[in-house]
Amino acid sequence: MAKIKKKGPRDIGYDVKPPEKECDDPNCPFHGTLPIRGKILLGRVVSTKMRRTVIVERNYLHYLPKYERYERRRSRIPVHKPDCIDVKVGDYVRIAECRPLSKTKHFVVIEKVE
Repeated sequence: MAKIKKKGPRDIGYDVKPPEKECDDPNCPFHGTLPIRGKILLGRVVSTKMRRTVIVERNYLHYLPKYERYERRRSRIPVHKPDCIDVKVGDYVRIAECRPLSKTKHFVVIEKVE
């Protein structure tokens, strides 16, 4: 007897809540075949104007030893957004590193943080 695998989101290896919606995006870590590895980051969505892509902004402090002070810096990361995860501008999301999906996209949204 062969085991029958139940249909649903696959385990991506990280402790995140899988999305309830289903999608047919091949670059979805839950319903497609995209493996994730490396860094897990947190950021805020600042743009959703592209198809299946969002811009996530991360703010951080950088120490300047000469002046013994910190300066504010930010980085804007293009991130792949699967169809099963709904995010809008202002939402905080958890993103994971993956293989290069295009010239600039190397991350994918894995969770919308409440």
